[in-house]
Amino acid sequence: MSVLLTLLAALIASGACAYHRSSLRSWAIATAVATLVVGLIAHAPWTTTILLIVELAIALPLLLVDFRRKQITLPILKIFAKVTPKLSETEQTALEAGTVGFEGELFSGKPDWHELLKQPKPELSVEEQAFMAGPVEELCAMIDDWQITHELADLPPKVWEFIKKNRFFGMIIPKQYGGLQFSALAHSAVLQKLSTASATVSSTVAVPNSLGPAELLLHYGSEEQKNHYLPRLAVGEEIPCFALTGPYAGSDATSIPDVGIVCKQVVDGVETLGIKLTFDKRYITLAPIATVVGLAFRMYDPEHLLGDKEDLGITLALLPRSTPGLEIGRRHFPLNIPFQNGPVRGKEVFAPLSVLIGGPQMAGHGWRMLVECLSVGRAISLPSNATGGMRASALATGAYARMRKQFGLAVARFEGVEEALARIGGLTYATAALSRATAAAVDRGEKPAVPSAIAKYHATEWARQIAADTMDVHGGKAVQLGPKNYAGRGWSAVPIAITVEGANIMTRSLMIFGQGAIRCHPYVLKEMQALSIADRGEQLKTFDRLLFGHIGFGISNAVRSFAMGVSGARLGETAGDAYTRRYYRKLDRYSAALALTADVFMGVLGGKLKFKEKLSARLGDVLSYLYIASSMLKQYEDNGRPEADRPFLAWGFHQCMWLIQNALDGAIRNFPVRPVAWLLRALVFPLGRREVPPSDRLGRRVAALLTAPNEALDRLTDWVYTTPTPNNTIGRMKALLPDVIAAEPVERKFGKAQKSGQFTAHDYLDQLVEAQQAGVISEAEANLLRHVREGVFEFISVDDFDSDELRAFKTRADAS
Repeated sequence: MSVLLTLLAALIASGACAYHRSSLRSWAIATAVATLVVGLIAHAPWTTTILLIVELAIALPLLLVDFRRKQITLPILKIFAKVTPKLSETEQTALEAGTVGFEGELFSGKPDWHELLKQPKPELSVEEQAFMAGPVEELCAMIDDWQITHELADLPPKVWEFIKKNRFFGMIIPKQYGGLQFSALAHSAVLQKLSTASATVSSTVAVPNSLGPAELLLHYGSEEQKNHYLPRLAVGEEIPCFALTGPYAGSDATSIPDVGIVCKQVVDGVETLGIKLTFDKRYITLAPIATVVGLAFRMYDPEHLLGDKEDLGITLALLPRSTPGLEIGRRHFPLNIPFQNGPVRGKEVFAPLSVLIGGPQMAGHGWRMLVECLSVGRAISLPSNATGGMRASALATGAYARMRKQFGLAVARFEGVEEALARIGGLTYATAALSRATAAAVDRGEKPAVPSAIAKYHATEWARQIAADTMDVHGGKAVQLGPKNYAGRGWSAVPIAITVEGANIMTRSLMIFGQGAIRCHPYVLKEMQALSIADRGEQLKTFDRLLFGHIGFGISNAVRSFAMGVSGARLGETAGDAYTRRYYRKLDRYSAALALTADVFMGVLGGKLKFKEKLSARLGDVLSYLYIASSMLKQYEDNGRPEADRPFLAWGFHQCMWLIQNALDGAIRNFPVRPVAWLLRALVFPLGRREVPPSDRLGRRVAALLTAPNEALDRLTDWVYTTPTPNNTIGRMKALLPDVIAAEPVERKFGKAQKSGQFTAHDYLDQLVEAQQAGVISEAEANLLRHVREGVFEFISVDDFDSDELRAFKTRADAS
């Protein structure tokens, strides 16, 4: 027993030091002291002596820095240099382009929650609030989405004019150039509100404010280019598009086959140095009406007119629509959502070198320019549009489920519908927090490469889930297209968002963990960069510090993961109040589990891991759900910890934990080196998988919040267009909902009289007259039931058409 006690004391001391990430010196001293004290108390001199000798044999070589570097670190450095896959120039550029924010803390295994909570609350300025209440509200009131999607396949001229006049295309352009210079949060808010009125309008406004000429000019354009284009772009005098994707280069943008050859050509009698461009681009939003085309291509200088290098690399240019040979104007038709989108082509189109963004000195820097700007655009545009659609679905589906009755009950009372409503409410809360977090990161000056990929992927995927649930709850109402249908076009639009700006399969399997593992890890990228240090002494010194920091990091995460798994994440101090403290502790646990698992996977598989896309995707899911759960907690804190929001927070949080557990389990279960997988499972799930999805009881509370007016629902559906105008069915539904709820006890009283056979009439309105005459209900109650019956009938009705109304203006037969 004395031997076991002494050994146990040494292990506990070592574990405590690892858990708290003490220094190597502190670890050695604490372990030796614990061994000596407990050994003496337990009267185990031989055991104590042996343990102290073993501890000294381990600690001494590590504490003697010069010895450690030469005898331990140097051999490891040589092996590391051989096995570390060399990053391509494009991979290096992608890794260096963004910045690391709080997602780095989540990858640390020990997040500093005070870093998250001290970030300022994202809020709109007075000017931005006025824009939301003024021009954005006015624009929404002008929108007739049926006219846009079915009749015109375009925005009406008055809507185009209003957008331009009110500088919707200039939200990111500074005021010195005539733009609005809004924050990323305001940019997101505008897109969210517009998306609740029309996906076509929100997409149209999003593109000029996302990756495109304005963004690229702001960062890289010459002063002459900025002064010429930005004032025109701000007021819609110029309409921009950006041509990147082609038939042979989509997500793999570095494989662009489009070329520009440096050459000389006589233009207007003057020999001009320029580029001859051949390109074939597709899926280019705003291309059919664009007046200036941003173009990505690979630039070559075979005659060495610019220098010694022949292949200059990916380059970006701005081509006026009037450029001879530019083929533009035809349209694609993306799933019946008719935002302007089409191909851009050209063969041996000549343009002067002045069209290069930033001038000739920026030739070959296009990939870096794209990567640096893409993370900002991806963080705002698609997540915002998805979030707006989800907020609108939450409001509309909750109201409709309360109004629509089957078997004498509101369909919201059915448990199957309740389950769908719970998903809608919980996922909308989570996505709103995610969208808000990425916008806030941009406003803090970050270039959130990893969070933008997380936001794009999960916002659009969860929008697909909510669109499906919305369709299911509405049933036939959502299937029949027409002016009364506010759900069908959203269902059609979802796959578009999933496909563009990096297809979601690629985003999940390659980007999130592929970038996050290296960018967010506190040691991996630095270790790789250490290999490029020319001075051998400095290289060894740097690598030694990183290597043993990394080893300590791994041991700490193993101990933390195991300890928190055994304790159910109840150990230690953390952030939050009495309600949320348990949530922060769970995130601490899974942060350690992610860091440990990622380290083991990278250490064992090395460069092969990037080809194990399913494993990489699962680890990316863990990082994503940690980030989303953190965003929800930050949103809850920023809103003043409202008790009314707790069902939304709890549902979203427990769903994230359930998904984290499944992702970790799937990654470990499919790890090819089985003994390593068994050890990992023991450390990550020492008591098995204990997380469960949100309970039915919690789902019932979430569904109840969606089906009645309340402060939590108001916050959830912020930035939804709710003015009850003739073109806004959702706004009118919201306005009627309080009367629907007030009428429910009257309906029960009236229904009881119906079932008892008190009425001779068969028509509902005639029965109301009889009920009033018989004193069953009062005159006011009868009027309330008439009002609700009439209002609800509008919302449960569907459109029908004469056959000629559905015939396209021009058919193939007409065209031939």
